[in-house]
Amino acid sequence: MKRFVWVLLLCCLFVSLSAQRKADYGIFGGISTYNGDINPGTFLNSPKPAGGIFYRFNLNPRQSIRASLCYGGLAAADSNSSNNYQQNRGAYFAGTVGELILQFEFNFFPYSTQGKGWDYTPYLAAGTGAAYVNTVDPQIVPVIPFSFGFKVNIYKNVGLEAEYGFRKTFYDNFDGLKNEDFSAPSVLHNNDWYSFAGLSLTWKFYSKLAGCPAYNDADSKRKR
Repeated sequence: MKRFVWVLLLCCLFVSLSAQRKADYGIFGGISTYNGDINPGTFLNSPKPAGGIFYRFNLNPRQSIRASLCYGGLAAADSNSSNNYQQNRGAYFAGTVGELILQFEFNFFPYSTQGKGWDYTPYLAAGTGAAYVNTVDPQIVPVIPFSFGFKVNIYKNVGLEAEYGFRKTFYDNFDGLKNEDFSAPSVLHNNDWYSFAGLSLTWKFYSKLAGCPAYNDADSKRKR
């Protein structure tokens, strides 16, 4: 029985270390913005500070699964619009949004943060998640997140990423206005959207206990 327990513990340790080799951890900093009835079309209107953390499991150099937790501010005002209807309406709102999402990520070029060289690639990501919108009427709503960006391995196990991500929601009351009808139609009109844009720093933990020739590049000097 004791032997079985030791074998089980060693197997768990090996699986954990092996998974660690394939995992990236990251922190995000940037801005969050809103699109909806008050801001139907302006890109990055009224940006507010945003931040987050994420975990990425790399299936292979081109594909990965990413879970992330982000939080940021949201605000918009009719006074910033040139539309006469909005100027007369004078609507305004401010609040925050927090999200937990899971995305599948695709790299256009093979990419790794394991010290091989200055790997870089543009990428796309899409998935599903939920957001807590704390504005006019606090709600938890489902979201479909889409993202695109560019990542580069800047030093051994460290990567830098620039990303813009927009979220389709199934909710039309971020701003307290539902199905407003005025002379500035937009594809964003029926449901409110929000987005995050910024930079992320990622790093990979690895352990020499799980030493394997396949990972020697992580311990060796960078190739330039």
